[in-house]
Amino acid sequence: MRDIIIIGSGPAGFTAAIYAARAQLKPLLIASSVEIGGELMNTTEVENYPGFPEGIMGPDLMTKFQEQAERFGTEVVYDDVVELELDGPVKRVKLGNGDEHEAAAVIYATGSAYRKLGLPEEEVLSGHGLSWCATCDGFFFREKTIAVIGGGDSAMEEATFLTRFASKVYVIHRRDSLKASKIMQQRAFDNEKIEFIWNSEIAAIHGTEAVTGVTLRDTVTGDERGLDLDGLFVAIGNDPRTHLVHGKLDLTPEGTIAVEGRTSKTSLPGVFAAGDVIDPHYRQAITAAGSGAAAALDAEHYLAALGNENAAEAVLETEFAVIT
Repeated sequence: MRDIIIIGSGPAGFTAAIYAARAQLKPLLIASSVEIGGELMNTTEVENYPGFPEGIMGPDLMTKFQEQAERFGTEVVYDDVVELELDGPVKRVKLGNGDEHEAAAVIYATGSAYRKLGLPEEEVLSGHGLSWCATCDGFFFREKTIAVIGGGDSAMEEATFLTRFASKVYVIHRRDSLKASKIMQQRAFDNEKIEFIWNSEIAAIHGTEAVTGVTLRDTVTGDERGLDLDGLFVAIGNDPRTHLVHGKLDLTPEGTIAVEGRTSKTSLPGVFAAGDVIDPHYRQAITAAGSGAAAALDAEHYLAALGNENAAEAVLETEFAVIT
């Protein structure tokens, strides 16, 4: 029985771990078996995280997060959570390997997942010219013609990064203006390898063994035309990873976990949430990290209120009293 378990290994999860570990709560962090480190693991140079005036690569930043959390005593487990029991004083977390962990408090910081187009060809061509990660796959498109779908900061970053490899990068956007920040827009506009295709969406992706092109549909007229491509990168946003708490925690209309005001308190006592999984608006590494700090502090106060120096023992005593 532990004081606290943290689910998620992005900026929110590891920041929560740093704070919890320094509070002598000896946190267990479930980091996932595959996607360790969150979205920053798929990011190139991070220029807007405070403390790194020259910028830092996303994976390097997340390595520092983890090293700092482990320095203060965080235990990291590389496995996937498959089931949660969150109601009641004892929270139970079951992992894919069959292990089950118990804690007095849980911080849920699972972040978000890449949003897909919803086309049948995605499953077939994923990894065969269709990608959601420029830093992972850009190298394979040297001197190729590719396209990026999207109009936000992520899409502009992907497109700009891909010009290091590709000979031509189209940016396909369903509107006639971008949502990206002005500085990211200008970088893309100034890059001679990037060409914008406005008011267009992907109606179909072509190719059997690899992407060979797409069918574009004009969002104004409905007209369709073909575009030959060697690769396609999807950057149309993300969805919060809330599948484990559906029916367990209250959600917002945007699909994120509902919390009380500016706190991390969810609809269940002892369960806290942090990062992109509660944030449909900002979704920045720095806001996720701040959210993780708030969650750890909220959890620390919750555990202290149990009235026992050993919070885990207090919870077990409470559960035993209820059972008897």
